[in-house]
Amino acid sequence: MPIVREKLRSFKARESAAYQKSRPRSAARGSRENGFFGGVPQHWMLDWPMPFPLVIEHASGTSLTDLDGHVLIDLCLGDTGAMFGHNPEPVAKAVHAQAMRGLTSMLPSADVEEVGELLQARFGMPFWQITLTASDANRFALRAARAITNRPRILVFDGCYHGAVDETAVNLEDGLTVAKPSLWGQAYDLAETTVCVPFNDVEALTHALAQGDIACVIMEPALTNCGIVAPSPGFLTEVRRLTQANATLLLIDETHTLSTGPGGWTRTYGLETDIWVAGKAVAGGIPTGVWGFTKEVKRGIERVRGELPPGHSGVGTTLSGSALQMAALRACLQDVMTETNYAAMIAGAIALEDGITATIASKGLPWSVVRLGARLETVFAPKLPINAEQMRASFDHELEAALHLGLLNRGFLVTPFHNMLLAGPSLSREAPAAYVAALNSILNEIL
Repeated sequence: MPIVREKLRSFKARESAAYQKSRPRSAARGSRENGFFGGVPQHWMLDWPMPFPLVIEHASGTSLTDLDGHVLIDLCLGDTGAMFGHNPEPVAKAVHAQAMRGLTSMLPSADVEEVGELLQARFGMPFWQITLTASDANRFALRAARAITNRPRILVFDGCYHGAVDETAVNLEDGLTVAKPSLWGQAYDLAETTVCVPFNDVEALTHALAQGDIACVIMEPALTNCGIVAPSPGFLTEVRRLTQANATLLLIDETHTLSTGPGGWTRTYGLETDIWVAGKAVAGGIPTGVWGFTKEVKRGIERVRGELPPGHSGVGTTLSGSALQMAALRACLQDVMTETNYAAMIAGAIALEDGITATIASKGLPWSVVRLGARLETVFAPKLPINAEQMRASFDHELEAALHLGLLNRGFLVTPFHNMLLAGPSLSREAPAAYVAALNSILNEIL
């Protein structure tokens, strides 16, 4: 059953009017000067498909309350930044207690030993460093990889996302590595530093690594930013085999795939890597990134540091590894990222997946659903894409925006891109069915 475009546009116009009418306080905030560009502290907050930004008054668990008193079931969760729910109690208590003892000193706090052991046990890497974000963790790890291997380039997969690391913000267009349009003011040709190949393409990866100039392959176990694209059977094993065969380091970025299970995709499926990165949710919402690495990488870093003059051991950030971060990390790893919470999250996501799949079938829609543990997405294609090019071909931005706004007006907040869903640990048993009912009511209006 096809989408009727006239119905879709009329629906979006009605939903836009309803949104504006029901949120006068948010509207007033959005219409006056407040000192911020666009009225928001980060300009990408303007990218949501709504008439004006939704201003949040309160967040708890998997619910949000906006400035106009609307309570929303949050299936976005800060695009995984609040993966384990808003203000999880163990993290909130730890942050409050640490604030009374000092926030930062540029020296190790008493939590360092415990956090190191928790990171080792949870994610498997023997050595760790702390940053403010996963972007920083990736940036510093790539510097280390280049220094260790004495090679100039990195390799990424088309459709990847590794935060605000310029050299990873590329697309593959007609076989060429080019900067993403969102990378404003790029000062040099990223093809000088980065090679981009299609995801799930062993032949292209083999050819690129054979050139002998790739220091590091940086990858997500599954693409998540261009839409969720899962690895084909055997692909990740081949990536590891090829990186080892070509003396290239492998960095697995699990910032968006921590939803897979305790320890992320890497521990769930027993992957082997040289460097492992995560951020966003890992400290329960307190800005934190982590990167772990093997003994071999540690020896390489020690060699590089030994060649530098005293007091100049590399580029870093002053607030990284603060006492506040360490307290939050300890609480989150120990008491929030538990087997019990993951079981609840994944059960909620499965219920959403089953309900959406049944609705798609009942409507005769040529769509699919893909899920990574607690995170899932509806794809506007009958067969799941295996690379970014196929995923981009499935996009329907007009439909996506209309669905997003309709769901918001029916009490559900989803991500502002691809309408991804993330099931938090406190999502009620009734929420998946209520979401499916809301989706079904929207589809009835646009089909």
